[in-house]
Amino acid sequence: MRKAPPPAPCQAAATLADVPVVYDCSGALWMPECGTLVFSDLHFEKGTSFGEKGIFLPPYDTRRTLRMMGEVIERYRPMIIISLGDAFHDRRAEGRMSEADGATLEGLMKPQRWVWILGNHDPEPPARFAGEVHEDVEIGGLSFGHEPCASGNWQVAGHMHPAARVAHEGRSLRRRCFVSDGERLILPSFGAYTGGLNVLDAAYQPFFTKGFDVHMLGKSSTFRVPRKALRADSQSVMFRG
Repeated sequence: MRKAPPPAPCQAAATLADVPVVYDCSGALWMPECGTLVFSDLHFEKGTSFGEKGIFLPPYDTRRTLRMMGEVIERYRPMIIISLGDAFHDRRAEGRMSEADGATLEGLMKPQRWVWILGNHDPEPPARFAGEVHEDVEIGGLSFGHEPCASGNWQVAGHMHPAARVAHEGRSLRRRCFVSDGERLILPSFGAYTGGLNVLDAAYQPFFTKGFDVHMLGKSSTFRVPRKALRADSQSVMFRG
């Protein structure tokens, strides 16, 4: 097993169902005991998808996402990588990816076991990028699936793109976040062009009936946000649980 580096300021340690985990400020989840790194909702080629619809965004989101992934992979040197669904923005995203970006992804995949979880945006396994493909999987004592559900044995999911808004001294800050009740966890989206749904939105209520903790992503650190500091977005239906 490759030895992981010591904890860095960008990390926040926690436990999930008694399994040690680390919330990285990139939005990735690190499981030190089994050398597993988890990314959620990469949404490769979202920019080119919007371009086909006449909404022109710089078509470099895949390259930026891959660069960020490479930095995190180098930091942890994992033995297993899980992509937690919606890696590709649509069924044709793989074909729109540039050859350079495709080669970069293949290079990131080679050194370790790579697990694709299928999502609602990418319900079919990637043809070019070989790896294990699952609807859900158990690794390191935790169960992984793309979408959370009110029941079932999932413990780590994505799909919701959680984000938190905080208010302090008259200023408001909104960033992606991890949201967990200690037994279940929803990861933030990792893709460069992905947005976020406020954790106070009522959509989260079925998954966290007894409340939750939030770890917000900062530029160089991940930090726990007190519940009283959270603020709903103006158009959200607030979750008071």
